[in-house]
Amino acid sequence: MTTTQQLELGFNGTQSRIFGRRREVRVARAKWWFAQMREAVENAMAWQNAASARPEQIWMPGTGHQIKI
Repeated sequence: MTTTQQLELGFNGTQSRIFGRRREVRVARAKWWFAQMREAVENAMAWQNAASARPEQIWMPGTGHQIKI
């Protein structure tokens, strides 16, 4: 089932109605936003993973106890 209308609800259970010019501006702004996002995705760079860091042995303060076996 497909619908071509969007239901919008306002506060206090009253239905929000956007008529005329305000709705046109809102739709135009949404179209512009989604066009910008599509362009950003199309122009995104393919990043390569960084090389793994070398293992490093470090000394942590407070752990200087010797283990006796």
